[in-house]
Amino acid sequence: MAQFLAIIVSAVFINNFVVVQFLGICPFLGVSKDFKSALGMGIAVTFVMTITCLITYPIYTYILVPLKIEFMEIIVFIFIIASIVQMIEMVLKKFSPALYNAMGIYLPLITTNCAVLGVAELVIDQTQMASILGVATMNLGYAVLYGLFAGLGFTLAIVIMSGLREKVARLPINKHLKGFPIAMIVACFIAMAFYVF
Repeated sequence: MAQFLAIIVSAVFINNFVVVQFLGICPFLGVSKDFKSALGMGIAVTFVMTITCLITYPIYTYILVPLKIEFMEIIVFIFIIASIVQMIEMVLKKFSPALYNAMGIYLPLITTNCAVLGVAELVIDQTQMASILGVATMNLGYAVLYGLFAGLGFTLAIVIMSGLREKVARLPINKHLKGFPIAMIVACFIAMAFYVF
């Protein structure tokens, strides 16, 4: 139970990939203009992170390491992530065209989202993950749970950002701060809130 709680707190708050580690900023700023798009992007990224950890951890552990080709990990991980994102893109286009159109260019950009690659890289780092979670050794279960909760942390951050941006858009703001500058200020305040953890 303690490890499960450590995974949740670490992935969602302490090591949040967007507002603490600053990975995945492009979709964070680009898709957070309205709640529905932000939630859709968060769910898509959560799904991709979870499936990525489910696939990359055993491939690294049982194929790349025994064959002594660990140096190929980034290429292999990017190929896996691109395949998963392509699958999601086809499903969204067929079953939710509105969400597919709302995400626009940011949906294919999940492929190059540093947060997704970051979680895949983090869960294979046995020493760092074991110290974060307080366990003797990492396993596939911990890796998948960490991927799931890291995605939920991304979703939490992007949904908070979208809510704040919708509220700020209704405020009387100096014309020099409208748009991207105020979005960066809001993102900074969110990051400071997450740094409390």
